[in-house]
Amino acid sequence: MAAKRSIIEKIAETFRIIPKISEREWASGADGPLRKYPEPSEWHNHTELDANAWPKRVERNYSLIPTTCFNCESACGLLAYVDKDSGEVAKFEGNPHHPGSRGRNCAKGPATINQIQDTERILRPLKRVGERGSGDWEEISWGQALDEIAEKIRPSLKAGKVDKVVYHVGRPGHEGYTNRVLKAWGVDGHNSHTNICSAGARTGYALWHQHDRPSPDHANAKVILLTSSHLETGHYFNPHAQRILEGMMDGAKLIVIDPRLSNTAAMADHWVPTWPGTEPALFLAWAKMILDKETYDREFLENWVNWEMWLKADFPDVDCTFENYIEKMKEVYAEFTPEFAADECRIPVEQVIEVGEIVAESGSALSAHVWRSASIGNLGGWQVSRTLHFLNVLTGSVGTEGGTAPNSWTKFKPTLFNEPPSADGWNELHFPPEYTLAHYEMSHILPHMVKEGRGKMDVYFSRVFNPVWTYPDGFSWMEMYQNEEAIGCHVALTPTWNESAFLADYVLPMGHSAERHDINSYATQAGKWVAFRQPVLREFARREGREVEFTHEVNPGEVWEEDEFWIELSWRIDDGTMGIRDHFISPYREGEKITVDEYYQFTFEHVPGLPEAAKKEGLTALEYMRKHGAFLIEPSVYRVHERETEDGSKVGWPTPSGKQEFYSETMIEFGYPEHTIPHYKVMSHIHPSELTDDNAYCLLPNFRLPQHIHSRSANAKWLAEIAHKNPIWIHSKDAEKLGVNEGELLKIQTEIGWFVDKVWVTESIKPGVVACSHHIGRWRRKQDRGNRFMTNTVEITDDG
Repeated sequence: MAAKRSIIEKIAETFRIIPKISEREWASGADGPLRKYPEPSEWHNHTELDANAWPKRVERNYSLIPTTCFNCESACGLLAYVDKDSGEVAKFEGNPHHPGSRGRNCAKGPATINQIQDTERILRPLKRVGERGSGDWEEISWGQALDEIAEKIRPSLKAGKVDKVVYHVGRPGHEGYTNRVLKAWGVDGHNSHTNICSAGARTGYALWHQHDRPSPDHANAKVILLTSSHLETGHYFNPHAQRILEGMMDGAKLIVIDPRLSNTAAMADHWVPTWPGTEPALFLAWAKMILDKETYDREFLENWVNWEMWLKADFPDVDCTFENYIEKMKEVYAEFTPEFAADECRIPVEQVIEVGEIVAESGSALSAHVWRSASIGNLGGWQVSRTLHFLNVLTGSVGTEGGTAPNSWTKFKPTLFNEPPSADGWNELHFPPEYTLAHYEMSHILPHMVKEGRGKMDVYFSRVFNPVWTYPDGFSWMEMYQNEEAIGCHVALTPTWNESAFLADYVLPMGHSAERHDINSYATQAGKWVAFRQPVLREFARREGREVEFTHEVNPGEVWEEDEFWIELSWRIDDGTMGIRDHFISPYREGEKITVDEYYQFTFEHVPGLPEAAKKEGLTALEYMRKHGAFLIEPSVYRVHERETEDGSKVGWPTPSGKQEFYSETMIEFGYPEHTIPHYKVMSHIHPSELTDDNAYCLLPNFRLPQHIHSRSANAKWLAEIAHKNPIWIHSKDAEKLGVNEGELLKIQTEIGWFVDKVWVTESIKPGVVACSHHIGRWRRKQDRGNRFMTNTVEITDDG
């Protein structure tokens, strides 16, 4: 059948706007009706015209292989276009079968091709030569790397040391894989970056119902309340952005609380530029309005909040009735008037009232969200999320359609083929006992504790993490990394060079998103889904009938992946007497070492509904995921707490009371009786009352650019072209006061150091607050390799 020209094309040909288009036979994807995506049945044989060859009509034949993005934590779906002639990845587009991203991607997804084609990436295992940090390296084989690292780990594990082999990760990107490995080794070795990321907000949520992240149903909300910045710089980025827009198009009001006028704040119905750290005062003022207007959800409060415990503990002489609970809350929160909130937050009182009335009338469709924002880097920041969730509790919008659910409801947790027991011990370098309420590892003080002699590490793995640059006291990390008494061996698992990898003993190249296996599931919406990140060239080889044992056989150079690396390393650590191998035995081949395919085969066979869906297509569960890349487990998840258990009781909440904990006995048990209920008793260290010097300002150091990836986008050319500056945002009134003009240099001094940057004078930030974004300001020494797009060459001298 010949492809016919449209009327528009014929007219354009006549006026020579376009070259003449020949009528010829159909080529799948090259000519034919306009469509969004080719069907999965065509994914191994898709033809389209090469846009770069225009005006010539050059056909390209592709195999489209689904995987997921790893350039933020949303794990949006990608389709890798593998050129069938060259066998190389040509580009990435969205996967329309991914329930979270639905075929749509932000700039970071397609930029994966930059990372794969990066000429400065690490392609082979490297071992340092000379002193640690000298910058001299030699290439070694994977076999040598595995043997030598196993030799360093084995004595520590045989001696029963549970805290000397550790794994420090920034962005995991998987579900439970490495934690299982650490348990198999018998170590309490997991460390994270969470205490400089989201631990503050997590603490506030966990005090309410143990679940420590929110899952807002933005698409069905009546009111969307964001304590954050740009839609695509806060979790869950692109999927949330889609659903926020859907909610707004359906009539939802968008409220953005942020001292910066981000692009999202500029499009919001209400931009509320609070002073960072004062948000609890605002939320409690709105809570008071809900109580005074009596728009609270009585049924939810009466049945699902532990109000009786509070009355009995704090008001033993008062009858334990719901009416008295409401009256006592009104008394306790009486001070949080609109005027008080306006004065604390430095916003107009009229705005407090106007926006508060919208929140008070939101009913069960209030979708609220905070991840970092004022909850992190602020003294008392954990009360930001605790008081924000209080609004959900009062309105009864917890786990409802259009409300805010716990993330655990909409996040799939895989069934593991083997679950080792937890280590019999405690790592005090990660959880020092004096920090009783540390919700995650106290990683930011690790080098300081090591310097004090409180511990050391035999083998230290760093992965998807760059502590030297990420933590504010990077030189403390450099000092620890270079101290071979503190860290016997540092293994950096990374696709690219970074400031921390320069100071490692082994630098082992791990794959980007299209070069590795992972399972993903995130709270992007009200439904629950699972996605499969797979090495696309390995899958292409399988489709072409070629057998592959290890992923590094098909990846660029000898780039590998952690999943297979951990299996092989664990097998080599165990000399046959340690029992580690028992946890890496195939569930399908008795006594044999498990393969990565078998790991995911078992996992997907235990996803509810997936084996049945696969069977309808004549596929196994693993084959289905290789083909489609994702699976929707539940389209919507609401009111899980009301579901009945086998004994007829309700599921409830995983708390001591089985309810939402307005009153937290946990705070008493840990020595903080003054913080049993949501309140505003801790003033931030950057509260206006603390800034008494003439040139004292609040520094906002943690906002993100939507085009960048923590410290991982320095090798992504397109992203660097989009955003490559991070000036100091300063309000025009403050600039005039300081006598600084646009583009001039300004020195920012903090308690632990200083930096100099150019100034951007703008009305888009709250007076008294200055801000500098994350991501940029990367560096390398003269002897170091890589990342030319976003790093400057520096000289580092030790001034004592």
